[in-house]
Order: sequence, then structure tokens, then C-alpha cells
Amino acid sequence: MIEAIEYNTERPHLIIPEYGRHIQKMVDQAVAEEDPEKRNKQAKSIIAVMGNLNPHLRDVPDFQHMLWDQLFIISKFKLDVESPYDKPTPEELYAPPEPLAYPQNYPKYRFYGNNIKRMIDVANSWEDGDKKEGLVLTIANHMKKCFLNWNKDTVEDDVIFQHLYELSEGKINLKNSDEDLRDAQKLLKNKKRFNTASGGKKHHKNNNRGRKRY
Repeated sequence: MIEAIEYNTERPHLIIPEYGRHIQKMVDQAVAEEDPEKRNKQAKSIIAVMGNLNPHLRDVPDFQHMLWDQLFIISKFKLDVESPYDKPTPEELYAPPEPLAYPQNYPKYRFYGNNIKRMIDVANSWEDGDKKEGLVLTIANHMKKCFLNWNKDTVEDDVIFQHLYELSEGKINLKNSDEDLRDAQKLLKNKKRFNTASGGKKHHKNNNRGRKRY
């Protein structure tokens, strides 16, 4: 009996360990089957068992397609059966992913962040009107708040208007307007209040010492 014991280190490598060794053996048996009709029946039975092992994925779109792809992957793409979907290839599976396009933006005023520039571009695309004016003032106030995150003292509205003019490529001009942005102290006060509400709460430990226990 001791000689018949199998150790995992001596067994074949599992292609998809989540399905276990029994599924692996069933797939290997289907690959070795010479009768095409029996081989197709075995493949469909294996798909049914694989689906029962993942009942929480039944509502996922293309669930069956995923199971068939995994079946071919477990067989190392050696299984020759009639699949309702295109058979995957090793080149598709092991192909290196394409590099993701990373935004290489080098804004002039980095303390505003890239989102401010996107908001300004959206404002430039809108037609003139009350809606656009409201968005522009919101952007300007947010720019002032971002500025104060780096400079805790204060900043004049004319500085924010000049930066807004430059970032909008001269399309948004509030330099000669009578608009007033929110006071710096109020912006900093709201920030402190938000920080206190979110992370500044003191947690009091419940002291059960002295209570009667029954």
C-alpha cells in the first residue's frame, strides 16, 4: 500500500488547479479517445461538470464560451472536438499584452492636476450661457482650493484667473470680470471640517469594568 501512494510532486502538473485533478484526468481521457463521436460526448460531459463546479458564474455573459476555452487550455490544445465557439490558440493565450497608453501630460501648473485641464476642455466645448458660466466659476473655485493645498497662506483671484486663461489657451477670460471667488479661509475651513468628519473622530473604548455580570 505504501508503494501505491501518489504524491502531488510526482503527479502531472495541473493546467488549471481550480478544477482539480479529476477534471484533468477526464480531459486527458478525452484526448486519448480515438472515436470522434465518443470524444465529443465526453467533452460535453466535462463541460457540464465544469459548469456545476462554478454555479455562481452561470449568469456571467459568455459563461459557456469561457468553459470551452478552459477545456482546450487544460488539454494543452490537443483536444479535437466540435466546439460551438472558435478554438483558442496558444499564440493568443501566451501573447504578451499590449502596453497601456499612459497619459504623458506635463502641465504648466502641476498642483492643479490633470482633471482640471479636462474640465477646462469640457467647458470650452460648451456653448456660451448660464450653464457654462456656472461651470467656469466652479472650476475657478476648485483651482483656488487646489492652489491653497500647496500654499497655505492665500492667493488673489487675479492669479487664478490668469492661470485659467493660460490653461484654456485664452478661451476663458475672467481677468476683467467682476466675479469673486470664495474666500480662502472658507475653503480651508471646509477642508479642515471634512478631514475632521472623516478621519478625526475619536473612538472611545467601551469600559465594561465595574459592571455586574449575571
